[in-house]
Amino acid sequence: MVIFMERPEKVKGRGTALNPLNRFENVEILEGDYVQHSPEDEMPLYRTQFISDPSRSILTQNDSPDVGFDFSVNPYRGCEHGCVYCFARPTHEYLGLSAGMDFETKILVKHNAPELLRDKLSSRSWKPEVVNFSGVTDCYQPIERKLEITRKCLDVMREFRNPFTIITKNHLVTRDIDILKDMAQINGVGVFISVTTLNPKVAEVMEPRTSHPVSRLRAIETLAKAGIPVGSMVAPIIPGLTDHEMPNILKAVSNAGASFAGMVPLRLPYVLDDLFIQWLEQHFPDRKEKVLNRIKEIRGGKLNNSDFGSRMKGEGKYAEHIRAMFDLYTNKEGLNKKRLELSTEHFRKVTVPGQLDFF
Repeated sequence: MVIFMERPEKVKGRGTALNPLNRFENVEILEGDYVQHSPEDEMPLYRTQFISDPSRSILTQNDSPDVGFDFSVNPYRGCEHGCVYCFARPTHEYLGLSAGMDFETKILVKHNAPELLRDKLSSRSWKPEVVNFSGVTDCYQPIERKLEITRKCLDVMREFRNPFTIITKNHLVTRDIDILKDMAQINGVGVFISVTTLNPKVAEVMEPRTSHPVSRLRAIETLAKAGIPVGSMVAPIIPGLTDHEMPNILKAVSNAGASFAGMVPLRLPYVLDDLFIQWLEQHFPDRKEKVLNRIKEIRGGKLNNSDFGSRMKGEGKYAEHIRAMFDLYTNKEGLNKKRLELSTEHFRKVTVPGQLDFF
């Protein structure tokens, strides 16, 4: 059952003002009870609800040929960062929720993630592999500051000396620099900070609860100075809206100390296209048609193409232009001179407390 409420034109601090019907459901509720008003104005706010996730596993194996990792950990489902473009939004529909407002206000929390991770790494079946944190939703979203679930998971990775990577938009990653420095000494960690725009006004409405662009650059600088391999994801690149910023973003992250960079053009799977169109109408009506036409130009005339091989790259002349510009400026700024290759040679099995070790 999906909560679907009539939304005001804009919602303060949220990426979308919509809560569309779940594509798997056919029942709608037209009113809800989690609306409150800001004392400063009449613009409604929507309280975030945190729900315990009863998951019995924490490592997800990925078999997509165009994703750069095989295993991932996601301590949270849903993300309060509220990025309007987030490709993970439709995953909330598998929970009987909406990809819209529900995704950023109903967060499922895996409180037992560290214990589940320790059980998996200590099992006979686990062979050391690089594990990615935030394969779907950001492991450093705001509630992590209080719950510290990601930090506890990273501590497990350090305990086993199992290499890992992190992708995040949040400066909070620097809180765990002690763990990251230890892992860097055994070539066991790489961190990627996503920088989608340097324009604070665009970031404010596109990624309302993430760290400010300047704060992300500071995170890169802090990590690099600590000797931690750090890169940046210029993702997603939004044709007609943020693509022109790519040279400046790559220069900024390089100056901050990044050694690596990657990029992915905007993807709009399932209901995400409707959410994004509505967002453009609200915030960038003058650019709406240009942006949508550019997206179609790199997606075979549609707003999304989920085919392996093209979904992460796009297709056509404009997609080739974006890739050529990325290659030109990564080379100019000294990025990607070498690949990030982490080592599993230091991995060690650690017996789970209370478990007998016969071998």
